[in-house]
Amino acid sequence: MSNQSVSRPTRVAQEIRRTIAELLVHESKDPRFKKMSITDCKISKDLSIAKIHFALMGHKKDDPEVQETLAALQKAQGFFRSEIGNRLRLRIVPQIRFYYDEVPENAQYIEDLINKALKS
Repeated sequence: MSNQSVSRPTRVAQEIRRTIAELLVHESKDPRFKKMSITDCKISKDLSIAKIHFALMGHKKDDPEVQETLAALQKAQGFFRSEIGNRLRLRIVPQIRFYYDEVPENAQYIEDLINKALKS
């Protein structure tokens, strides 16, 4: 698929996702960030808001560690936004918003149910 066939918001979202993941691995000092994965990034059509979805493997949405990680991510929004601005050279640097992604959690639950049914 050529870059021409992918919309600009989609390309920017992909680059933001890659950049955030890179920052979490290489720049972050917070140990909670090392255990998370960025599952998705959606950006508004006007590129003003980036919604970044993350998962903490082995955790559920209401686990205290998930809430602490979300709070730490929100506290670091300014850092992520300035790094995105510096690295991607965007005219408009989007507001960064983090959301916990329940899809991996739900997928594991469904997989467990399937395995349980197969054993019966």
